[in-house]
Amino acid sequence: MGNVLSPPRKGDNRDLAGMLRSLNAECRNCAPITPLECISRCQVYKLKNELRKLRETMDNPNYIKELFNVLKNETRLHILQAIVNGRYSVSQLQQELKKTGHSHSQDTISEEYLRPLMAVGLATEARDEYYATTFGGRLTELLGNFPEFVEMLPAHSECHEETILQSLLSGPKTFEAIEALISPKIASRILKRLRSAGLIETPMERDYIFFFKSKRDPNKENFTLTERRIYDAIPNEGISAGKLAKETGLSIRRTYKYLRGLKGKKLVFIRKTPKAYGLTCKGEKLASVLQELQQIVEETWSSSEQVMHDNANS
Repeated sequence: MGNVLSPPRKGDNRDLAGMLRSLNAECRNCAPITPLECISRCQVYKLKNELRKLRETMDNPNYIKELFNVLKNETRLHILQAIVNGRYSVSQLQQELKKTGHSHSQDTISEEYLRPLMAVGLATEARDEYYATTFGGRLTELLGNFPEFVEMLPAHSECHEETILQSLLSGPKTFEAIEALISPKIASRILKRLRSAGLIETPMERDYIFFFKSKRDPNKENFTLTERRIYDAIPNEGISAGKLAKETGLSIRRTYKYLRGLKGKKLVFIRKTPKAYGLTCKGEKLASVLQELQQIVEETWSSSEQVMHDNANS
């Protein structure tokens, strides 16, 4: 599976592996009167059946992209939140949507909203009623804590934005590093879109231009007191003008003035470090949600794999 939700805590009832173990333990002590009763009422059977279907769906190499695009729709999420709490017919969902000011035909609800939710395993249907799967319920719970999710990312996309955001969770990255993640032809456009949305930022110019001491002997030069103060504050590993101003207590304007003087005496030289792109607070929150989503997908896929393995052994 690809990369997205903090791993379930041990003992958390949302942990599918733990849930299966618990239900299997109950199943061993169960004595159904007939096999039909087992199939119709057994939670173990229902969960395993759901996981078997999800395995087939998740084996699609484009699954993560398709899942994200399905979720980036306000009406679909509203429907999903409704059917997590109970079963709804299409006509009931039509009335539910009217409460929020959305008027859709029953055909539109079926084709544009319910069918995509079922295609990625978030919802299912029985006797013309729709309800959320266990998997759909977990994702709904996560997204319920972050309603801004729908508004921040483009729908029907190749999910390059999601790829970049998740990669930046580990720390800022240069343009070259980002080009290695997505096509260089579109990297600039995607970064511009993320920056416009307030999800990523780059440091001010003075924060990635560093000043270093040269090898020239400072004893051969005449310093003013402030020049000496600036020169002595420059560490061997270099420093930005902004940080140097804080170290010396001078204004940025005066710091640059004396740095120019030291540069003219060939006591200081400039080296640019590559501009790096990092997450804003809003971007970090969104990237964390994306990562949690993907981790739930991966955990669900692993649980479905275990179910398939158990079936093969039995």
